[in-house]
Amino acid sequence: MTAKVTYQGNLRTNCEHLKSGNEFITDAPTDNNGKGEAFSPTDTVATGLASCMLTVMGIKARNMEVDMTGATAEVTKHMASDPRRIAKIEVVMNLPFDFDAKTKKILEHTANTCPVHYSLHPDIEKEVTFNWK
Repeated sequence: MTAKVTYQGNLRTNCEHLKSGNEFITDAPTDNNGKGEAFSPTDTVATGLASCMLTVMGIKARNMEVDMTGATAEVTKHMASDPRRIAKIEVVMNLPFDFDAKTKKILEHTANTCPVHYSLHPDIEKEVTFNWK
């Protein structure tokens, strides 16, 4: 088992990663009857894409003996209705590094082939921008 999710009431869950004991909460968003005081479940999906992209890029960068410390990703999630679902995820990668063109191409390809990217339904539009130094 990977995680345990407990409904806390008032549209809030507590999510525990069983191996580490780390926890986070989710709240329903304000546009869906919630307080919006934490990530919504769909926020975690969209954010998971960016986190996965940075993680696999970091693995590849380490193997290439380059350092990506300080890279960031900005995530914007767009919802659709009927049925309510994630329609689009925008990820803006900010990479303040002066890598050569080959390294950039390898890292961008690595990001765009991360496990979460492949796991998301193909109907979810993924718009990824890489801003290099």
